[in-house]
Amino acid sequence: MAIDLEKMSRKELLELRNQVEKALKSAETRERKEALKAAEKAAAEFGFSLSELPLDGIKPSKGAKTKPKYHNPNDPSQTWTGRGRKPQWIHDALKAGADITDLEI
Repeated sequence: MAIDLEKMSRKELLELRNQVEKALKSAETRERKEALKAAEKAAAEFGFSLSELPLDGIKPSKGAKTKPKYHNPNDPSQTWTGRGRKPQWIHDALKAGADITDLEI
C-alpha cells in the first residue's frame, strides 16, 4: 500500500495530512486507554486500585508545604520554615540579640 506522494496534488496532500493527524489522535487515545487498563490490572494484582497509588513514586508531591518552624514574635502571621533565605525579620531579631531558638514555634 505504497502511496506515491510525488503524484498527489497539494489539495490531496493536505487532505491526507488531516486524515493522518486524526488517525494519530485516535491511536493515542486508544493506547492511553490500553495503558490505563494495564496499569489498573497491575495494581489489582497487588491488591490496590490505581487511585490508591501515588503517580509520582515515593517522593512527596510537588507543592507539598513544609510546616513553619519559626515565627515573628511581633507579628505571628509571619513564619519561616527554616529553608531558603532567612526573612528580614529573622535578621532583625538576631541583630537585636535574640537567639534563633527564641523564634521557634
